[in-house]
Amino acid sequence: MGPITLAVDVKNNSFELSSDASNRKMHNLRLEPKKFFASVNTSEEKPFDFLRTLFEGVIAGGTAGVVVETALYPIDTIKTRLQAARGGGQIILKGLYSGLAGNLAGVLPASAVFVGVYEPAKQTLLRTFPENLSAVAHLTAGAIGGLAASFIRVPTEVVKQRMQTGQFASAPAAVQLIVSKEGFRGLYAGYGSFLLRDLPFDAIQFCLYEQLRIGYKLAAKRDLNDPENAIIGAFAGALTGAITTPLDVIKTRLMVQGSANQYKGIFDCVQTIVREEGPQALLKGIGPRVMWIGIGGSIFFGVLESTKRFLAERRPDDQGYSNSKK
Repeated sequence: MGPITLAVDVKNNSFELSSDASNRKMHNLRLEPKKFFASVNTSEEKPFDFLRTLFEGVIAGGTAGVVVETALYPIDTIKTRLQAARGGGQIILKGLYSGLAGNLAGVLPASAVFVGVYEPAKQTLLRTFPENLSAVAHLTAGAIGGLAASFIRVPTEVVKQRMQTGQFASAPAAVQLIVSKEGFRGLYAGYGSFLLRDLPFDAIQFCLYEQLRIGYKLAAKRDLNDPENAIIGAFAGALTGAITTPLDVIKTRLMVQGSANQYKGIFDCVQTIVREEGPQALLKGIGPRVMWIGIGGSIFFGVLESTKRFLAERRPDDQGYSNSKK
């Protein structure tokens, strides 16, 4: 190999390294700016197929939602009863699966809509934002998915929590009586507080999960397996659940108050709780909530990634795309 020489091109403000043996050049050597978030490069990924991404998101989201809701419903029931109890009210531990069937009827489409909207939104935003702003793309996509799913989630949540607190014996009866006494708006009781809780929750949880996955994959230099996805999902869910517990307490109180209207709105609810029960009441149910969402995040993201991979492996055009890359 001949001697290596260094040439400086002042006009183009670039450096060129040349070798007598290889005669290759390296242009524009620059210092990379520090990135505060994990980054993802979509330039070499498979071309974005909106309809396929939407379809696979709907299937994967619906599957993951039903599995996690069925597995953890009793913990959610205990959490709801803890938050709904005023003062030193006793917590009843019977009927922990009360309202599950009716809730699944709402969870399935809500989870399907959420992931079905989140995945295409995420892919679109990742191609729109700079590489080092992938966290913003994940935050925004999570909020968009949560907003789309809220139109199904809220009525489902209202009926579920009324049944969990013993107000109704069946979902159809709950819907009928709520509409007759409170009007159609009764099914959307606490909608504002629901968005106040769920939009930040969805945005933060999915951003944490995606960023941790990207960072882990870069460090491991390989795709993650299901147990690793589950562990990351558990951490993201538990942390987000703890942060948003006060918002969840407010949402629960507004949803279960029914026609009594003890609270006039979000701010009145906060003031009344703090005045009558103390600030610590805003953290009611944090133990079951963190445990429920932590385990739920583990199951949800584990099933979600497993289902997405299962569907991706059966894409009819995968083989052609793989061959085109070789």
